[in-house]
Amino acid sequence: MDIQYKYDPEHLKNSEPIFTSLTSLKRGEMVFNIGPQHPSTHGVLRLEVVTDGEIVKEVIPHIGYLHRCFEKHAESMPFNQIIPYVDRMDYMSAMNSEHAYAMGVEHMLGITDKIPKRVEYIRVLVAELNRIASHFIAIGTYGLDIGAFTPFLWLMRDREHILRLLEWTCGSRMLYNYVWIGGLYYDLPLQFEDRCAEFSAYLKPKLEYLETLLINNKIFVDRTAKVGVLPLDLAVNYGVTGPILRASGLKYDLRKVDGYSVYTELDFDIPIGKGAMGTIGDCWDRTYVRMQECHESLKIIDQCLVKLNHELKRDKEFNPRALVPKKIRPKAGDYYVRAENPKGELGFFFRTDGRSDVPVRCKARGGSFVNLSVLPEISKGVMISDLIAIVGSLDLVLGEVDR
Repeated sequence: MDIQYKYDPEHLKNSEPIFTSLTSLKRGEMVFNIGPQHPSTHGVLRLEVVTDGEIVKEVIPHIGYLHRCFEKHAESMPFNQIIPYVDRMDYMSAMNSEHAYAMGVEHMLGITDKIPKRVEYIRVLVAELNRIASHFIAIGTYGLDIGAFTPFLWLMRDREHILRLLEWTCGSRMLYNYVWIGGLYYDLPLQFEDRCAEFSAYLKPKLEYLETLLINNKIFVDRTAKVGVLPLDLAVNYGVTGPILRASGLKYDLRKVDGYSVYTELDFDIPIGKGAMGTIGDCWDRTYVRMQECHESLKIIDQCLVKLNHELKRDKEFNPRALVPKKIRPKAGDYYVRAENPKGELGFFFRTDGRSDVPVRCKARGGSFVNLSVLPEISKGVMISDLIAIVGSLDLVLGEVDR
């Protein structure tokens, strides 16, 4: 058996609190920390910043403050018991994470084509509701970072409607454990479809107001346009995904590229950054793309509701747990599954031995982790105040970074 870890005395030295050598600083330069206890880092992220006056020379992210050993936990419990831990990675969009994980295990079991259509449409419905709620957090707190307080209150008010719908579905507001391998924890509550349709009709004009209030606001545009520009080639080389990649001008969305679940049966567009207020790939474009994705998610929700109210209408015979396996024992092999989460591509790599219902390895690929890696590249030469705007535009969740 190969040795996975070998002690090296240099490890302790390499993990010193400050990466920058103080003796290498030039006249007028200084090193200071932003975080880990700082509201604008959106979690326990510490940024080691080298500045020359107000100009940022270098940014070094320090992570690990929220490490919960997800991958090691996954090696000691059955596949179905891992789902609550998946929820706690990107806790802003747990439904989307559950959907990706369940798809991977179902594929290994060979039951993907047997999942009832009603189950698939319900999964997409709750995932898109959660996508909107996640984007509302991103846009609202981003406005708060820059000094816009009213949009934050508006978005938290409307996000509350989504959380109550999801709580009505599964009994929880954030960590759901609703999407099970082979099915769902429970069918939608009675009259859920009607309530959801009312919410969709209520939200559409509110999004239009929000664009006027925040996205097209002159102060917001001045703070975000031409700031933190991420060129497309740099984004691709770093493996950036999600709204950040699309803001750089590339129409790449796994819901279209891979066509998983029932997304191939739904009509929606992929918004991209166009540099309307500045340069393609700047902070404004990233916020704009998230805003437009909320509109597209509402289109998907409306189509799902039509299906669930007509062709796939509920009946007494429907059992969302009918295909939930009693014992999950996939064949030996390696498999990778990926899905389009609000933060970017969420992937799970599984290694199984065919003899146990516990995975040999379960490696997660978090979109926030990869997106964070590009921060030093797009922060050089900006003002310290612009660094806060750049970090906020990346929409990081540290549970997905540290895992």
